Amino acid sequence: MRVVLKLLAVLLIAGGVLGLIYHHFSYTQNTHEARIGSVELSIARKQTVAVPDWAAVGAIVVGVALLLLGGRAKS
Repeated sequence: MRVVLKLLAVLLIAGGVLGLIYHHFSYTQNTHEARIGSVELSIARKQTVAVPDWAAVGAIVVGVALLLLGGRAKS
């Protein structure tokens, strides 16, 4: 259980730091609009998601708290 908490804490801290550095991330969403026989029409849309600074800082704070307090919790 402690290993899972430490891994979660490290992921939260890393995600928070990346959120503060990059402020957003993008991904491509493929949608299939129509299929006529063997011809398929599809659209690829690029989506951008903004990461608020408060969310990034919150992830770092929660990650650090899990690292510091997670070892004290009794299993």
